[in-house]
Amino acid sequence: MSSSTVDPTDPVFALHRAGKLAVASTVPLASREDLSLAYTPGVARVCEAIAAEPALAADYTWVSHTVAVVTDGSAVLGLGNIGPRAAMPVMEGKAVLFKQFGGVDAVPICLDTQDVDEIVATVTALAPSFGGINLEDISAPRCFEIERRLDEALPIPVFHDDQHGTAIVVLAALRNAATLLNRKLGDLRVVVSGAGAAGVAVTRMLVAGGVNPAEVLVCDSRGILHRGRADLTPVKAELAALTNGAGRTGDIAAALRGADVLVGVSGGQIPESALAGMAPGGAIFALANPTPEVHPDVAARYAAVVATGRSDFPNQINNVLAFPGVFRGALDARADRITEAMKVAAAEAIAALAAEPDGVPAPLRADWIMPSPLDPRVAPAVAKAVAAAG
Repeated sequence: MSSSTVDPTDPVFALHRAGKLAVASTVPLASREDLSLAYTPGVARVCEAIAAEPALAADYTWVSHTVAVVTDGSAVLGLGNIGPRAAMPVMEGKAVLFKQFGGVDAVPICLDTQDVDEIVATVTALAPSFGGINLEDISAPRCFEIERRLDEALPIPVFHDDQHGTAIVVLAALRNAATLLNRKLGDLRVVVSGAGAAGVAVTRMLVAGGVNPAEVLVCDSRGILHRGRADLTPVKAELAALTNGAGRTGDIAAALRGADVLVGVSGGQIPESALAGMAPGGAIFALANPTPEVHPDVAARYAAVVATGRSDFPNQINNVLAFPGVFRGALDARADRITEAMKVAAAEAIAALAAEPDGVPAPLRADWIMPSPLDPRVAPAVAKAVAAAG
């Protein structure tokens, strides 16, 4: 079908034609004996065994190595609420990354509803087919309730990657930035620009990793979160109670005065004049894609270490460093939850590999605080750390 929105000469469309996934058999089907073993009558014996002992599903089906990648299409990349059909290319891409980097099979599921109750009920009904649930591109604040309810209802790991994958990789980057700058995490004053799914999780993860919560300021579009604000959602109120020990108020410029670290996860542009108030020799992680909150060239005027979410600048902070290994480790451990300890262990594993870029210890550099997303050692190292922490 021809379309005015498709450029037939664009290699992106050529690559995506017919999708990026297929199902492949892992057993032979070349003879009557093969059929009798893989399907009827042999399969009945396996069904009866699982019916008598449900835990055997992890050994005799794909459940132990397969996750569902679930979205409602409400917060896709930086594109917004584009719906389930338009979200499918991203979910397929996520599944490809799971397989390539973690050896985890993944099935994209795009739901044609944005009702919290319907999403929870649907995913709960589908859950017996999978060993884990990766929630993706679901808008805040609904994503918090969906994850919480599924985590309580299901005996398998539930992981909202936009929250926790981002948070894990940010903590890994900050650990190495602090090491490079000869600073301790507990001594840093950190500003998180953005109080959506990623901002909430990043804040909590940094605190779990050793940052002093009193020295963390979280900003939304109306300024610094503090206990005196009457317009906060329940999730933001929890953040305000956790952070900002001095009760600071004001806009992003006020938050950045004297700050050592800026973590941008909002997509909103931050003026250069606000950066000028930061303490010298700090770090700026501007992670919005495709347009960072601060252009790296501008950020470099005010920080010693600069990172983005893009692959065309140094220090890419990318979720692919985390989620394949996190799920691989959780599945290997037969875990029913992904805990804070597992997330911190994942961050530590990622950070450690940046100090050994070729398997040989080497000093961190301002343009090298993270391993490459293509480094084949990352997912196995993260999986090992997560399984051990579980």
